[in-house]
Amino acid sequence: MPFITQLRLSPGDRRHLLLAASIVLVGMFAFIQVYSVQSILPEIRTDLHATVVEVGQAVGITILAIALTAPFAGIVSDALGRKWLIVGSVLFLAIPTGLLMLVQDVRGLLWLRFLQGLAVPGVSVVITAYIGEEFRGARMVRIMTLYVSGCIMGGFLGRFMLGHLTEYMSWRQAFGVMAFLNILGGLVIWRGLPASRHFKANPNIQASLRTLSRLLHNRDLRVASLIGATLLFCQIALFTYINLHLAGAPYFYSPGNLANLFTVYLLGMMVMPIMGYIIPRIGIRNAILLSVGLSMAGVALTMAPPAALIILALTLAACGTFIAQSSVMSFVAQRMNEGRSLANGLYYTIYYCGGFLGAWICGLAYDWHAWPATVTTLLLVQLAGWLVAWRYIQAPPRA
Repeated sequence: MPFITQLRLSPGDRRHLLLAASIVLVGMFAFIQVYSVQSILPEIRTDLHATVVEVGQAVGITILAIALTAPFAGIVSDALGRKWLIVGSVLFLAIPTGLLMLVQDVRGLLWLRFLQGLAVPGVSVVITAYIGEEFRGARMVRIMTLYVSGCIMGGFLGRFMLGHLTEYMSWRQAFGVMAFLNILGGLVIWRGLPASRHFKANPNIQASLRTLSRLLHNRDLRVASLIGATLLFCQIALFTYINLHLAGAPYFYSPGNLANLFTVYLLGMMVMPIMGYIIPRIGIRNAILLSVGLSMAGVALTMAPPAALIILALTLAACGTFIAQSSVMSFVAQRMNEGRSLANGLYYTIYYCGGFLGAWICGLAYDWHAWPATVTTLLLVQLAGWLVAWRYIQAPPRA
């Protein structure tokens, strides 16, 4: 595969293949739990007697926890290092995931989903800083697309496995299996991820606060964060409430059928390594504008009644969002030259706040007028993100 051969510094050097695999695994095991409940939301809604907004918050509360802890993960990582925090966070995810086996009401579900979200910035924030430090130029973009591919795979596997496991066991027992996977993933990452070579510790909290102040006034970071927030707003809402839409009449999809919907993520994973070569050539601004436009077309197409067209629409929307997300993350990695973890933490705070708002606002929209109101809300938010990119990313940085 071309993206693997490009990672080799010399013929037969297997270390770089191991690096590529490790980066993918980091993304996969960070996000395998975050969105997993989406494929079983109708089951949870029935079992726990929850409302539409409450089951939507089973996704949104995890996103909120990620947003709240992202800057702190950046400060801790800048002071103490990268790899240990990544591995520890993946392992910690197994604890609240396993405790979900004991849930008896919506409140307990939301608390444990919140705890799951607390661990994610220790991976997502820190690995982005790691990539920005260890790689440069077009190679950095390619490594970033590998990480995004891993995130896509994790998002797919979490939904797919939990949905299909629920066909053969209770959803509580299925979470026990998912907890075991996170333990296994943490051990594999510990063995495979290389230690940082260019990390420089910054244990001075006051210096971190001064860096934080400068970053809050960084225009590039504010623009990237706002665009990122619109991306996750739509991604979370689309793949949360489409499950309720397809579980009802006239589709009546089972948890396994809903889990199969997320195979569209696999196409996104296949596309991302290719985009690692295309994005540096067309520029980040053009990549964002084209990919957000593609995602908008997909969202609009979900209004078509045939299930086959809805699946095609989800594929277009997902691929567009993945490409845009990778482009924005590369933009942040290129433009931030100090406090990388802190900058990534601030970015993810706004990014995941967008996801929380998507789960909440679109839950209200769905409760008000079902899928048409949800689609209208999504398109308006996507248009806002497209306009921000068009107006404020004027000169696309090229890798």
